[in-house]
Amino acid sequence: MIDLLLVVSELVTNAVRHGGGIAGFDVTLTPEGARLSVRDYSAAVPVGLHGPGALPRVHEGSGYGWPLINRLSREVDVERRTAGGKTISVLVPLA
Repeated sequence: MIDLLLVVSELVTNAVRHGGGIAGFDVTLTPEGARLSVRDYSAAVPVGLHGPGALPRVHEGSGYGWPLINRLSREVDVERRTAGGKTISVLVPLA
């Protein structure tokens, strides 16, 4: 459960700090875990989108949130919205 809380916190923080604010938030429980979707107002895709979740060696303007999201989530998907902004969806295993 702590992994889920960390991922939610990081997704919401990133939407507020880098995405112009939260445009929407959804959570769905599945047999595989919790599927989270966070929508924001920025079309910018995070650097290292599908990286292995390695932590940065040096803090160069980006922090530990995105690598942490990738490390704790089974699936990570970013979709640009036609109306502007993007949706980041992840699947966080609960077992």
